[in-house]
Order: sequence, then C-alpha cells, then structure tokens
Amino acid sequence: MQTKNKFLDDISQLMTNAMGVAQGAKDEAQNALKSVVDRILADRDLVTREEFEAVRAMAQAAREENDALSARIAALEAKLAGADKEVEARPEWPGSPGA
Repeated sequence: MQTKNKFLDDISQLMTNAMGVAQGAKDEAQNALKSVVDRILADRDLVTREEFEAVRAMAQAAREENDALSARIAALEAKLAGADKEVEARPEWPGSPGA
C-alpha cells in the first residue's frame, strides 16, 4: 500500500526543478565560456583545425610532387650523362668536323 505524503512530493518536485535550473545554468555557462574562448582565439589570429588539416594536406601533396619531380630530374640527368658518354666514345670519322 502506498501512502501519499505531500511534503515528500513537494521536496521531490523542488529537486526536479532545481536539477533543471542547474542544467540550464551549466549550458549557459558553457556557451558563454565557448564564446569567450572563440573571441580570444580569433583575436590571436589562430587557425582552426580544419584550416590546419587542409594546409597540411596541401603541403603533403607538394612534398610528394617535389619527390616525384626530383626523381624525374635525376633520371633525365642520368640519361643525358649516358648520352654524353656515347658521343665521347664514338670514333671520329675521316672528313667529319673536328677530325
């Protein structure tokens, strides 16, 4: 059997309302703190995580392209050096310029 106690019901209702008010105050404090932090970061001209990641990806792509171009230049220089050696190793033909 359940007995009704007006006093306990009132205390329970008061606690429930207090928890709602506390939650609202917590949310409001978090929003205020977030706006202050955002303003401070904006004043310091700092980048966001998304901007940082975008620039990081661009730098990585540029580094990979630079490595590929360096390898291509090295291959072309090696090919050119091999062609120069072939020209030096060819015998002079009689009547050719430089003979």
